[in-house]
Amino acid sequence: MKKFSKILSFIGIFFCFSFQAISAEKIEYLKTDWSFKGLFGKFDRAALQRGYQVYTEVCSSCHSMKYLSYRNLAEKGGPEFTEEQAKAIAASFEVVDGPNSDGEMFTRPGKLSDKFVMPYENVKAAQAANGGAYPPDMSVLAKARGGGVDYIYSLLQGYEDPPVGVNLDDGVYYNKFMYGNKIKMANQLSDGLVEYSDGTVASVEQMSKDVTTFLMWSAEPHLEARHQMGFKAIVYLIILTVLVYFSMKRIWSRIETEV
Repeated sequence: MKKFSKILSFIGIFFCFSFQAISAEKIEYLKTDWSFKGLFGKFDRAALQRGYQVYTEVCSSCHSMKYLSYRNLAEKGGPEFTEEQAKAIAASFEVVDGPNSDGEMFTRPGKLSDKFVMPYENVKAAQAANGGAYPPDMSVLAKARGGGVDYIYSLLQGYEDPPVGVNLDDGVYYNKFMYGNKIKMANQLSDGLVEYSDGTVASVEQMSKDVTTFLMWSAEPHLEARHQMGFKAIVYLIILTVLVYFSMKRIWSRIETEV
């Protein structure tokens, strides 16, 4: 009897977790028109440049992008800053290099070949500065999170006061799109937080869309080339199918004539 009760308890727990997982999957994220979606999707260059600005001025103080180099900012398919602009961006950061001839490390202005400067020296330093939480690297975040760009876009706009009865620990915030609704990152965006050089109004919605677009590019830098390759493959297959059809039709027409 005890064994049967344990089995029932296990089944109950299993269905409880299953229900929670299904409920989590049914979260309706905020929707927006992404220029890079679809077979002919392309990145909006202006959005990528604005997104880089949001990352630099807001996100980079905590989050790294260790797989990106400053030269990537000028490459085709990305933000496509001019080479001079990319050089100026790199030079605005100090990079630790060395050792020099005296065996000492030194700092110098960044170069195009340098990786994006890390906000912390190591994981422990990052955790110590963020109450024990480690800010994830954002290089491939758009592909690593369930829900992808829609999840990130929604999360940045999902901060609310907690419902009645929900108690939060110090340093924890309520976000309706976060798994479990609790997040240790405070709301980082507010209207007019950055000043876009192209005159675009920096609303929370606009900044969320721009930085998410930038994160999608960092995770899929060859997305446009892949879309072009896919389109060419489809055209090739269509032409091949037509040729095969007429070839087979001609072959069978000869057989019918002989018969």
